[in-house]
Amino acid sequence: MELDVFTLFPEAFEWFESQRHVRNALAEGHRLGYVNYRDYTPLTGGQVDDTPFGGGAGMVLRVDVVEAALRARYGADPTDVRRERRVLALTPGGRMLDDALVDELAAEPALTLLCGRYEGFDERILEHFASDRLSIGKYVLAGGELPAMVVCDAILRKQPGALGHEESALEESFSQALDGAPEYPHYTRPAEYRGWDVPEVLLSGHHAKIREWRLEQARERGAGNSLP
Repeated sequence: MELDVFTLFPEAFEWFESQRHVRNALAEGHRLGYVNYRDYTPLTGGQVDDTPFGGGAGMVLRVDVVEAALRARYGADPTDVRRERRVLALTPGGRMLDDALVDELAAEPALTLLCGRYEGFDERILEHFASDRLSIGKYVLAGGELPAMVVCDAILRKQPGALGHEESALEESFSQALDGAPEYPHYTRPAEYRGWDVPEVLLSGHHAKIREWRLEQARERGAGNSLP
């Protein structure tokens, strides 16, 4: 898996790369690279944004700046790049990220993530350079760096060798193994604490019954997962 993140703040990902599962994935040969828009802007003074046509507050990331960065990275017209690899523009109005989409993206050999900033992207970036528009939720953040980390985290932890146990990523919240339901409750020692007991079935050693209990708990959580 090759992940390229286009951003104004590549240094923001230093902490992300220090996480064990990310380090494990990179050690297995997966690649995480960064492109700073400012390094390739054709404008003077490192300018990357401008005021919106029609007026309004905020600044908009320029289409010529993003084109220059994409062209420098891939040596091709950005309109052609998206035919060779999926280019994900991180924007609140995009397709909502869920486990099924993560599985889809994790199967790709290469992905490009475009981080917005300020008021977002010039619409022509989304129309002509991006193959997908992706959102991590119906809210607004200062930029696309945190969403990019969320996407990269979700994708990389599904790669072989990223997690300590190969089955860790199989039976998780919203996975196919749980029929898309949230994960079941977990308990560990002590078995009794302040009168709060661990369910007896988990202490029984009866794996079939434990599996049945866990699936039932996951389904119940899924049924009551929506907010009023």
